[in-house]
Amino acid sequence: MKIVDISLPIDDSAFEVHKLKIERISHKQGIKKFNRLIMSKTFLGRIKYLLGKRLIKEDQLPDKEFLSLEIVHSPVHIGTHIDSPYHYGSHCEGRPSLMSEDIPLELCYQDGVKINVSYKKPLELITASDIEDYLKKINYKLKPLDIVLFYTGCDRLFGTERYFKDYPAVDISAIDYLLDRGIKIFGIDTMGIDPPYRYMLKKYLETKNINLFYPAHFYGRKRKFFHIERLANLERLPPFGFKVICFPVKIRRTGAAWTRVIAILGGE
Repeated sequence: MKIVDISLPIDDSAFEVHKLKIERISHKQGIKKFNRLIMSKTFLGRIKYLLGKRLIKEDQLPDKEFLSLEIVHSPVHIGTHIDSPYHYGSHCEGRPSLMSEDIPLELCYQDGVKINVSYKKPLELITASDIEDYLKKINYKLKPLDIVLFYTGCDRLFGTERYFKDYPAVDISAIDYLLDRGIKIFGIDTMGIDPPYRYMLKKYLETKNINLFYPAHFYGRKRKFFHIERLANLERLPPFGFKVICFPVKIRRTGAAWTRVIAILGGE
């Protein structure tokens, strides 16, 4: 059995369009934070703290170190994550949309299929014909619940501004093709399934056609699906014959959740 990590990290050193901050409190700093937090719970404790009193002193700790602590301030759409219907709209198929905590977990551990569309240029669309042609090439027929992964190779741009503007998008015809065959989850190694934001905005302002603005995401109001964004390392996977695990982090009332997506090759 071989496990391949096909996820990107939450990385505050990488270029991002959304604000991301990770506070890292070291082992040495930890004892200071502990004393400040605990003693500040009462007025008398705050006074004692300001006067230099401490509940626990550094010299009392093993190696003079406390526990480290990292605090992540991040949107759920940074790092590899899975989007749920609630992200697309309040209702899906005429019913209240499912949130990330509502994803049926059995959907998140299924056979995987990689669709190689690495020949696609930025701003081009991945269509139903692209999927069908590739499946014929590898002699594979999709079955219900397969997790389909679109391989574009754009994860190599992660950490740069180009990651947010140089990638192909998923056409609605491709989404219909998958859903009509019982696919519930699909993923891609780009930052999103729609064209780059600036491109969509430009086209909308030129044409005033709102259908050009987040077409794939808004389509999730009409038909139910989950999709994974910001995958990586898909070049390391065969076209099929592997399992995908993409259990979301259990976060209350969100339209997306982080997930450490892995592929298992060579049996379970």
